Amino acid sequence: MRKTKQIQVIQESSEGMATTSNVENLSPQTIRQVARELAGLQTSPPEGIKVLFNEQDVTQVEALIDGPAGTPYAGGVFRVKLALSRDFPRSPPKGFFITRIFHPNVAVSGEICVNTLKKDWKADLGIKHLLLTIKCLLIVPNPESALNEEAGKMLLERYDDYCQRARMMTEIHAQVARGSKAAEEGEPTAKKHAAERPPATGDKRRLKDKTRRTLKRL
Repeated sequence: MRKTKQIQVIQESSEGMATTSNVENLSPQTIRQVARELAGLQTSPPEGIKVLFNEQDVTQVEALIDGPAGTPYAGGVFRVKLALSRDFPRSPPKGFFITRIFHPNVAVSGEICVNTLKKDWKADLGIKHLLLTIKCLLIVPNPESALNEEAGKMLLERYDDYCQRARMMTEIHAQVARGSKAAEEGEPTAKKHAAERPPATGDKRRLKDKTRRTLKRL
């Protein structure tokens, strides 16, 4: 049946996001390169990021990102996906938040809008760079390229309300239950961030200024 074939071709995530595998379209050299980088990220993961390596399909890269301290996402663990394009690395992958999040640069569907995944993409940028860029986006959102107009407007006009809404979404959707399989496997947990003291106002401002400068180079 036609419907059965479509189900076999299209992989549906737990949030209903449909993506197609491009393993057959990538060259063996590209597949080996991506697999090596993912293995390296598992051995030496960036702080607050855990890559989930799918050996059967390296074109669907998933990772868990800890919400950065001092942001309304602190204490949350966010599952993200990078769907590699059929001509990767010439074209950028598409980025998605699988975990629901209230953020100017993340659409309701989960799609991520960041220049590194669009006009500023370069073939020599790796998976690690992309994941770090997404983490930085949690620290310094960019309302000028908002996919979620409500979040972008709220960020600019009612910042406290924006933080309250983002924090509420984090508490509802981005928590790792104590004793869950995710926690047992050593995935990033909210407990680490809950124990952290929020930075002072001056430190928070310096952190944001530093991150803005970093994002300009991404």
